[in-house]
Amino acid sequence: MATIEDFKKLELKVAVIKEVTEHPNADRLFIITLDLGDRTKQVVAGIRASYQKEQLIGRQVVVVDNLEPAILRGVESQGMILAASDDNGISVVSADRAMKPGSIVK
Repeated sequence: MATIEDFKKLELKVAVIKEVTEHPNADRLFIITLDLGDRTKQVVAGIRASYQKEQLIGRQVVVVDNLEPAILRGVESQGMILAASDDNGISVVSADRAMKPGSIVK
């Protein structure tokens, strides 16, 4: 079981999706450029089956900002976009109103 101290280690922030490209080596992955206000970050996300690129551009999402970078099918991912999934597919997590990029999620 996770403690509140474990949860506090995660840096969850609001980010704006600026660019989306298809991963060259994986049919289910997008390479996404995020605006975190003070910098940009690249993540690889397995949401391609649920979203078209055009649906994601400009959208605000919640991202784990301090996740250790990982190489996914040859491309570096510098964080993780939070998403929920059920029998109908995947839904990215976002705030219910426009937030400043980089805003902290608590």
